[in-house]
Amino acid sequence: MSNISRYLCLLIFTPLFSLAQNKISGKVTDSKKHPLPGVNIALKGSYDGATTAADGSFSFTTTATGDQLLSASLTGYQTLELKINTAAGEQLNIVLKSAVNALRVVTISAGSFEASDDKKGTVLKPLDIVTTAGAGADIANAIKTLPGAQQTNDREGLFVRGGTGYETQTLIDGMLVRNPFYSSLPDIPGRGRFSPFLFKGTTFSSGGYSAQYGQGLSSALILESIDLPERSSSTVGVSVIGVNAGLDNLSKDKKTSYGIEADYTNLAPYFNIIKPKNAPNLGPEIIGTSVNFRRKTSRTGMLKFYGYGNWTKMGFNSNSLEYPGYTESFKLHNNNVYTNLTYRENIGRDWHLYIGTSFSSNTDNIDADTLQKNPGPSLIKVQSNLSQGRVMFYKNLGRFSVLRFGGEYQYAEERSAFNRNKANFTDNYTAAFAEGDIYFTPSFVGRVGGRAEYSSVLGEMNFAPRVSLAYKVNNFSQFSVAYGDYYQKPEPQYIRFDRNLGYMKATHYILSYQRVATDYTFRTEVFYKKYADLVKTVPMYNNNGSGYAQGVELFWRDRKTFKNVDYWISYSYLDTKRDYLNYPFRVQPDFAANHTASIVYKHFLPKLSTNLGLTYSFATGRPYYNPNQPTDKFMSDRTMTYNSVGVSASYLTNIRKAFTIFVLSVSNVLGNKQVFGYHYSSDGLRRDEVVPNVPRFIYLGMFMNFGIDRRQDVINNL
Repeated sequence: MSNISRYLCLLIFTPLFSLAQNKISGKVTDSKKHPLPGVNIALKGSYDGATTAADGSFSFTTTATGDQLLSASLTGYQTLELKINTAAGEQLNIVLKSAVNALRVVTISAGSFEASDDKKGTVLKPLDIVTTAGAGADIANAIKTLPGAQQTNDREGLFVRGGTGYETQTLIDGMLVRNPFYSSLPDIPGRGRFSPFLFKGTTFSSGGYSAQYGQGLSSALILESIDLPERSSSTVGVSVIGVNAGLDNLSKDKKTSYGIEADYTNLAPYFNIIKPKNAPNLGPEIIGTSVNFRRKTSRTGMLKFYGYGNWTKMGFNSNSLEYPGYTESFKLHNNNVYTNLTYRENIGRDWHLYIGTSFSSNTDNIDADTLQKNPGPSLIKVQSNLSQGRVMFYKNLGRFSVLRFGGEYQYAEERSAFNRNKANFTDNYTAAFAEGDIYFTPSFVGRVGGRAEYSSVLGEMNFAPRVSLAYKVNNFSQFSVAYGDYYQKPEPQYIRFDRNLGYMKATHYILSYQRVATDYTFRTEVFYKKYADLVKTVPMYNNNGSGYAQGVELFWRDRKTFKNVDYWISYSYLDTKRDYLNYPFRVQPDFAANHTASIVYKHFLPKLSTNLGLTYSFATGRPYYNPNQPTDKFMSDRTMTYNSVGVSASYLTNIRKAFTIFVLSVSNVLGNKQVFGYHYSSDGLRRDEVVPNVPRFIYLGMFMNFGIDRRQDVINNL
């Protein structure tokens, strides 16, 4: 998806002035007649509603008439639906019953941040992701404000707890996404391809994740797509960088839906005004489209299809560091397709079935050249195709416990060519897993499982045991511990040239404490990660690399202290060293900072119908390679401290029957200088700073939505 589509997601969630006719009011208490504050009250099928005050009272107005269903929900209590007549004007007295399995039951949380609409222990929601200033409605950029993730804005991917971007895997509905980021140019990272509002659930696991998934040494970003939209809608958007349009259609019986979206982005006019460091020589231009289909096959069955395609062309010229006076040209044409089909069903006697299949293809055609200098351009083509199949059975054991087991198969084709030299390989990867969540008591749970994997290109099998325990101290607080082994194949560019490489390995140890209440979240975690069998490239390809990562992380979120304000603060301390690739010994790698922190602030102004956002991100300097230093000083130099402030503002009005939204967003608004590293000429006499291509990015757009108003989501989120 383009930047336009993501900002469209942000904008449709800003509230609209209400046109009320009937007043609904009352009070909500628990079974002991104690008032319940923070209860979400809403009319089903609309977004009219309110949140109860400290004394449990609520009041709102609605244009709905006649008999309606009123919903009352609060974390830790059973959701209640009550039939009312909006014209009756009666004072409602609502009693909510406690839900044992909501807050009193412990959940596995070590290493994981949940970001869903309905799961307990939620830290971020999709709305949080798209309204985080400076994130550009990108899931990965929003997650960088959480502890554990690094501010690596010169390269694509999520770098987590001392791991590379390759060590984090992205999955949609259980299926691996081979290329979740747009292809990048040198020192210019590609952003994520997905809008967060495609997903009802997002789990960012910074370590210790489930045995259901593999092939990620450090982390897993697990995305679960929505089932059916709430209603039919359509969208149109225009911004300074492109246009987009979309349609979601829900059948009358609300069992089937389909959607389609298309977008076009062209940054060339923008760069004609805001001059980048490196001048464009191709595009930048992106054409994207996506389709989805959902079918509720039975009361418990759901069939989902999702697919997208992106066609990108971009390139830049830069001054040659190696050949002063010459110009380096880099051009990229990228084609990417991803499809995903899944089916879930209850097959009886508390047994459930999941089946999934997917196919993805990514092709990069690269033209790199030192202009007007022999021997001429280097032509590079890299193509990756991945076909997958996955099946899982799971059974409920008693009231809370569950047993899961299943397997998956992947067929990967990796093709590459440098001018006329080719290096190709294929891999048949199979895996089996079994895992059980065993509740010894409602306050004490253990997750025990294991995963076995075989790769034909490596000719090697492994077995990875994983164990987690969690104990709930009270309705809000719990401790968790986790241990596990994680294996991953080396990156394709190394396997192409040496088929004798084996799996890389990481072992995780995690201890965490969290307290999650309705309006506050506190979380702290300590971890240790041991690396073994990392790839070395000198004196020849081998698996003799090793390393470690250890640290402490803190997270605090507050949605109550200040009226209409939501903020969170995160901090990470990381101590990591590794000996891999061409490193002569263990050192802190060039993508890791010892200290990182973020402050995210959001302020809703009801009278102005405006949302304001501010994000401050900080990281201490990262190591970089200076060839003029002796070997014993390898990677001893540090970049400057990273500081960035992003701001955003969105305003909503109504044009005829369309909700119309205007948005302004500015990254690095203060213009802080940011240096991510240095490039040196081969003789070490010249160097060039690695900096953002533009010091700040200014975005302005107008978007229209027909058929949906989600103002209540904003109210509930504050």
